[in-house]
Amino acid sequence: MRDLVPITKIILTVSVAVWAITLHTPIALLILLLFDILILLISKEFFKNIKAIVLIFIFSILLGVVEYIGDGSLEAGYVSALRMVDMSTIFIYLLGTVRLQHLTAAMVEQLKIPYEYAFMFTAGLRFLPDFIEENRVISEAQACRGVEVKGSFIKKCKHYMAIVRPLMLRSLGRSEIMALSLELRGFGSKDRTFVDNVSPHGLDYIVMTFIVVATISIVYLRIYLGY
Repeated sequence: MRDLVPITKIILTVSVAVWAITLHTPIALLILLLFDILILLISKEFFKNIKAIVLIFIFSILLGVVEYIGDGSLEAGYVSALRMVDMSTIFIYLLGTVRLQHLTAAMVEQLKIPYEYAFMFTAGLRFLPDFIEENRVISEAQACRGVEVKGSFIKKCKHYMAIVRPLMLRSLGRSEIMALSLELRGFGSKDRTFVDNVSPHGLDYIVMTFIVVATISIVYLRIYLGY
């Protein structure tokens, strides 16, 4: 599963999300969850991202509880929780197995997305972990200086500004450096090529065929059997 090209992984990820939306029974969604976990185990991404998976499960359980309180149906709570887990877990496989430059190449060459938009999307994914880490460092630094995030909502907002301001300044500085680097490397040039080949090969076509067959089967189950 790790050797698939990015476009196949994108199609698989989107298809699983569509399957999760189409299915509406706990048993069917649970089977889909087992399929997601199997993909993560085969691609060796399950134990690497166990913390993220646990957080997804916790958030999904909370979502199910909210749905149960609002709807009053236990089955609706199960469906909401499982649907969220199914759609979120498969994205771990995509982001964990695809290099961002390969994802950009696939979006431009196969999906025909303009390079500027594809680059902005992947750049956002690239800097998200750095942004989270900087937020943690600044929060710890402000805590050492005696900044406490306690009190009323207005006080909390004022205290958070002590974290947001330096975080925004660091982000702007990083953006300026990246913009200068892109300009020096000829960003925006019409003649653009990619080093790596991201075209589908034999295994990719097999997986794509499976996705088509699975999609037809799920639509049949949903329409004619009520799953």
